[in-house]
Amino acid sequence: MPFQIGQRVTGHITGIQPYGAFVSLGGHRQGLIHISECHCGYVKDIHDYLAVNQEVDVVILDIDEFTGKISLSLRCLEHVDFNQETLPHQHRHYWTNHRINIGFKPIADRLSGWKAEASRRLDQEKVSS
Repeated sequence: MPFQIGQRVTGHITGIQPYGAFVSLGGHRQGLIHISECHCGYVKDIHDYLAVNQEVDVVILDIDEFTGKISLSLRCLEHVDFNQETLPHQHRHYWTNHRINIGFKPIADRLSGWKAEASRRLDQEKVSS
């Protein structure tokens, strides 16, 4: 089953660490509920909210397109008016913008100005020395 950001899924807690809980989503897919996504507000101990083998309904917050890691949230479901199209915490992480192919053009466009400014500053330093 292909997963999508904002999708509500059911899984089973397979392990708990101080930073979050691992959730089996079936088909050898696993996600992580970070401790900050367990409950609205401060969570001192994740064991107060989750237990191993517990079945949970979660919302997919993010799917890392490079590693395939899935970030999950219980906190999103605490909102009474849950709507898949308007999740309160919906976001994606990209280290680069893979949709825009501009290469080094912004640098090339500014290079002559940078050179002129550097030359001007060097000239000012020579005059003041």
